[in-house]
Amino acid sequence: MSSAPATQGPVLRARVGTPLREFELAVEIEARGGEPLALVGPSGAGKSSLLRVIAGLLRPREGRVEVGAEAWLDTGRSLDLPAERRGCGLLFQDYALFPRMSAWRNVAYGVGGRRRERRAAALQMLERFGVAGLAEARPATLSGGERQRVALARALAARPRVLLLDEPLSALDSASRRGAVAELRSALAELEAPTVLVTHSFDEAALLSGRMAILDRGRLVQTGTAAEISAAPSSPFVADFAGAIVLRGEASAEPSGLTLVRLEGGGELHSTDAGRGPVAASVYPWEISLEQPRAQSSGSLLNRLDGEVVSITTVGNRARVGVSTPQPLIAEITADSAARMSLRPGVRITAAWKASATRLIPL
Repeated sequence: MSSAPATQGPVLRARVGTPLREFELAVEIEARGGEPLALVGPSGAGKSSLLRVIAGLLRPREGRVEVGAEAWLDTGRSLDLPAERRGCGLLFQDYALFPRMSAWRNVAYGVGGRRRERRAAALQMLERFGVAGLAEARPATLSGGERQRVALARALAARPRVLLLDEPLSALDSASRRGAVAELRSALAELEAPTVLVTHSFDEAALLSGRMAILDRGRLVQTGTAAEISAAPSSPFVADFAGAIVLRGEASAEPSGLTLVRLEGGGELHSTDAGRGPVAASVYPWEISLEQPRAQSSGSLLNRLDGEVVSITTVGNRARVGVSTPQPLIAEITADSAARMSLRPGVRITAAWKASATRLIPL
């Protein structure tokens, strides 16, 4: 696939307010071509409902959806274009390929023109995603990654005004997902059409999108790039969702200029952030080092909590170590380090990290 940058296309704007089963969905988003927007949040946060409103599959109580100067939905004017007239390309979680059709016929399904023209367009799109050699294959014979590429080719073949992806990688196993992320990211970067993708994975969103919008119970709680959100989460929920360890305590200023946090349940931390009163202190697992108790401490690792190893999960050359400090935390270290330290459940350990790695969020 080509990696040429996309030309800026029209802007998708959506403002939605509607009751869902347990809460009110009330959000406003904006997406541009070449900069996919990821809707991120836990299951049941309202992400897929927002996608369905944009696609015309769910009519909200009130709202507006527009692409460029064209309005698709405006409840104030009783305007609601049917889904088939909105020109959305949809990629579902299970890819929804027609099982009795070959790959090229699946792609050609939404393309107009004569059969020869439709086949040529389908083959060209399959070639773009590197699966032209599978044109005659049926979905059941394809791998998860191959089905994903055929489904994406189908979604784009009709030249959609907007591309909507609902958990596009959820049907893949972990081995297939790694390669599929790279392919999908390259494809999305080329698109002129605004793209909105739904995922419950912060890491996946960071890899696939330019910006992300984090939803919690129907509300937009923070927007920005992955780096912006990781560096300054707006709430303990966002910090936890972004993969940080969140520890609660009471903050007070110190003469040194640092902030002291006395943790609930025992223990103290320091932070370079200013803070006073109840706070959530967040730190990412890869910022935490593990040391033998009573080991000589590094001068830069001001925060130190003693605890006991409760779990070890090894993924590739990394090990995630659960530690039962007064408020549980997880450290991410190399698998080699975990082996050298003979870490196993029940071993006493000290978790240590820098004050500068500790972000404070007022409660």
